[in-house]
Amino acid sequence: MIDHTASASICVLDVGKTNVKLNAMTATGDVVETLSIANPVRPGPPWQHHDLAALGDWVFEGLATLARRHPIKTFVSAAHGSGGVLVGSDPDAGDGAVLPMIDYEQPLPSAVREAYAPLAGSFRDRGSAIMHGATHQARQMLWMEMAEPERFATAHWFLCLPQYWAWRMTGSAVSEASCLGAQSHLWNIPDNSPTPIVTTRGWERLLPPFAPAWSSLGPVRPALAQRFGLPRALDVLVGIHDSSANLYRYQAAGLTDAAILSTGTWIVGMSRRTRLDDLDEAAGMTINSDVFGHPVAGALAMGGREFVHVAGEGTGSAAVDTATVIVLIGRGTMAVPSFGDGDGFFPGSARLGHVVGPEPQSAVERRALALIYVAQLSAECLDALKVEGTAVLDGTYLKDPLFAPLVAAFRGRGETLFNLDAYGVATGAALLASHGTSSASDSLHLRSADVFQAPPDITTSYHRRWRELARQAKPSSERTFP
Repeated sequence: MIDHTASASICVLDVGKTNVKLNAMTATGDVVETLSIANPVRPGPPWQHHDLAALGDWVFEGLATLARRHPIKTFVSAAHGSGGVLVGSDPDAGDGAVLPMIDYEQPLPSAVREAYAPLAGSFRDRGSAIMHGATHQARQMLWMEMAEPERFATAHWFLCLPQYWAWRMTGSAVSEASCLGAQSHLWNIPDNSPTPIVTTRGWERLLPPFAPAWSSLGPVRPALAQRFGLPRALDVLVGIHDSSANLYRYQAAGLTDAAILSTGTWIVGMSRRTRLDDLDEAAGMTINSDVFGHPVAGALAMGGREFVHVAGEGTGSAAVDTATVIVLIGRGTMAVPSFGDGDGFFPGSARLGHVVGPEPQSAVERRALALIYVAQLSAECLDALKVEGTAVLDGTYLKDPLFAPLVAAFRGRGETLFNLDAYGVATGAALLASHGTSSASDSLHLRSADVFQAPPDITTSYHRRWRELARQAKPSSERTFP
């Protein structure tokens, strides 16, 4: 919820793959004002890339605007984990990049793909399976080095996105645990060491020293402050990975034992209590790092696009009604994964998504089936992490009141709580400014999931059958969604 009456002292830059936000935040993590823009992407050559120059102008002008409206004293950035920038020595040299920042959602050249796998190390090294396209920052670096070796050789640093923006603002380059620990394939989290590809390719020189996400890198550079009218005393923090920022707000509130499941473009489950030895690389499980550098077990699936595949375009945003869901479950209508290019939690299922049982008869039923489907994926995520106790749900899917009850019903065990706050990443990032000085428990407003209004044996048998079909991972004669 946005509170327009509170005093904002922190600006959080939240860089998503699709959209970028500047949030004016209170010290307790409440949003007062938000500015947003689509994340600009340009075609090649040399590859499809993000327009950092245009985005930089928007970021600094927007920050100046917010600073005129609010007493902004601190700046911190959070960003997705599939972006990094190879930079030179001068943050004022254009956008500071030696080569354009690769858009990770594009096909990888076959030569790069073939060269990468033998260099990438074990699952313990990488922290994830090798995912699609240029998802991993190590893959992006190899692409750059193979395509432009001379320009690559002139680079000073490779920076994750939050640290890139901190460098643009202060001129200080650092690495940060949660960012390099977000499937970058550059850092072995359990062993706290570079991965084999880093040492083999001699990339250690490109990774600056580590600093905690909450550390201050000092005030904004005078030249940048003068150019855009920024507060000269603005304090710039190191910054954090977005999912780790969301996790941090629960850690800061003392909720350290619960599993956290965030929903949106990705379904991201994180649990400190899951043993790393229990993680299954083939099922989309990951080793992440929290803000303290501790390993965190994770599970990852591309939920947003799966939802759209099932619901279809233009099905609206109205809440799904219980009666429609009960009808679909009673019919045995199921969306069986996976509809996109990734396997998610079910190895071998990519592009094999299909519907079993009577097909949805309307756009309303398709949307209801999509909600059931992502609730099942979410329950599967928690099950993969062996979560027996409390799980907290947050993010986009909680806009539908039935999502939490469905997840709780499909879980069948443990306490299921949910948080309706839509600004979890920004809240967690803002709380870095007061790290170690106060508890954030008052900023959490958790509720218990309602009981889903269908007999438990029906939902249990429905979910059991869905899991059996999902694990078959083979083409079906049933109609597939376009």
